[in-house]
Amino acid sequence: MPSGKEYLNYILEQLSESKDVSYRAMMGEYIIYYKDKVIGGIYDNRFLVKPTKSAVSMMPKATMELPYDGAKEMLLVEDVDNRELLTKLLEAMYEELPAPKKKK
Repeated sequence: MPSGKEYLNYILEQLSESKDVSYRAMMGEYIIYYKDKVIGGIYDNRFLVKPTKSAVSMMPKATMELPYDGAKEMLLVEDVDNRELLTKLLEAMYEELPAPKKKK
């Protein structure tokens, strides 16, 4: 089931305190970027992030879920209404994420 544009817009609004948040549509879902690094995405109207050490420590009770068949598990962000948590989460995760791949 593809994710709805309404849910994407809601998540982007919740992340609006963090500058440099962008997204890219991909096969009915959305990849979320922070300062050009992939932090996670929206899959089946769920906001999932990469399971970095900081993300796991900030959300110790978060469940690991598959974004789609064959993918690596990601952390489900359940408290999407908490803007302060989301802002801190992005900032904490940023340093742990790999640099974006250079385009050829």
